[in-house]
Amino acid sequence: MKFNIFNRIAALSALTLAAGFTLTSCTEDTDGSPQIKPGNPVVAKIFPDSAASGSLVTVTGSGLGDMRTVVFEKQAVPAGFQSTLNTDGALMFRVPSEAAGGVQKVTLTNSAGQAVTVNFKVLAFATVSDASNFNFSKGTEITITGNNLDDVTAVAFADSVKGISDPATIVSKAKKTLVIKMPASTLDRGTLTITNSTGRTRTRQEFVNVDKAYQIFSDAYGTGYQDGSWGDGGVVSTKEFKSGTASVAKTFQKGNWHLIGFANWSSSAISYSPDYTYITGWIKGASADYSLYLTTDASKGGFGGYDEKNRIDVKANTWTYFKLKLSDIDFWSAGKTLKQVGFRIKGPDKQDETFYFDDIMLVK
Repeated sequence: MKFNIFNRIAALSALTLAAGFTLTSCTEDTDGSPQIKPGNPVVAKIFPDSAASGSLVTVTGSGLGDMRTVVFEKQAVPAGFQSTLNTDGALMFRVPSEAAGGVQKVTLTNSAGQAVTVNFKVLAFATVSDASNFNFSKGTEITITGNNLDDVTAVAFADSVKGISDPATIVSKAKKTLVIKMPASTLDRGTLTITNSTGRTRTRQEFVNVDKAYQIFSDAYGTGYQDGSWGDGGVVSTKEFKSGTASVAKTFQKGNWHLIGFANWSSSAISYSPDYTYITGWIKGASADYSLYLTTDASKGGFGGYDEKNRIDVKANTWTYFKLKLSDIDFWSAGKTLKQVGFRIKGPDKQDETFYFDDIMLVK
């Protein structure tokens, strides 16, 4: 009797296991997309019908649930989308960052190779993420990095408030880079207006006209200026420079808390003027990241101090650009004459460190 019971249990288990295999073998693996067979795709509407990269676009119609690719006509750029969100009546995708600007066809193709196209305008305004330099003289070549720069037709150094727009010369252009030659200008500083097939845009970055600035150091010491460093003096170097042909090098000795100084003891020292808005320049870092402290003899704290408002963080072995608004830092007290400008360091503690300084200027 027990033997028969055990046999029945074993037989039932075998049947259950077999049924499980049968059910498993009948279940189709999917990628999570709706199980919609490819149909005859028809587009009724695309919304919006123009947008910039990253924008979400919705296509409505019928037969859209089995789409496998979305491709922008110009340069055959594919758009990413989530097939799991498709329905027979709607498909969503984002405009790819590589899409070229202008009106073009967008082609949607399903798994059966059936395709439908719809017109769409890519708004590909030129964008600027960085520039090789933010200071220039007439004829300076600047390399701009960003996007949608390959169809740029015009660039100008401009100030919309003053109504001045000085055209720059386009030297070369590609999708991600644009090289321009800067013009002569009466502007102290301004932005760039960049025009391409989508339209005109303005950079958020501001550029400084070296020829209009008060130069403390630019290839050489400015009028009346000389080395006024503590410890080892500043040395004009043609080995390293950000602009022109030279910078000034300063070796800060280990543990000595040195300072590089630019001193003007002559009658050409500049009296306080509220017209000056910024101090700007470039510093090439040493072997590690350090902080330098801008200091002047015309400040409230006096020359040689460590005011956190005046701190400049300098990356190792890299040219770091700084542009400090004078009203935000302790730099120049009303009524005082500016005779000394310096950069002081805490340390260095491990070893001697050499920094390079270029285009140190006051800008209106």
